[in-house]
Amino acid sequence: MIVLRSLLLLMAVGLLVQGCAFSRGTLGDDIGSEAVAAIKKGTTTKAEMLALLGAPDRLLQVNGRDVFQYYRYDAKVGSLLLIIINFSRFSIKSDDLFVILNREGIVEDIILSKRTDGLEFRFWPFGE
Repeated sequence: MIVLRSLLLLMAVGLLVQGCAFSRGTLGDDIGSEAVAAIKKGTTTKAEMLALLGAPDRLLQVNGRDVFQYYRYDAKVGSLLLIIINFSRFSIKSDDLFVILNREGIVEDIILSKRTDGLEFRFWPFGE
């Protein structure tokens, strides 16, 4: 009888010790839609663009042109914490802005991708 009670107590403690955890992290600053809308192809200069957006996260040189990259990553993690085994599911998306400047320092093209708005916590680690 003592063995049965001990086993039931151990099972009850095991059920109460397990749990869930949710975490969230971001890297980079939010890319403001108003600032991006203020940048005009063919007229905005490098100095004006830097005043609107600040220093880029990454600077590339492609065929004599400067490419300024601004990014923001958003990550969400849902975890199921069990006694013997733990499961986690990471969801990561990014917002990216590329501004291409010609050799004279005038904005030639703007490429914007905003994907972090619909990022959800996904708890179950298998499938969708």
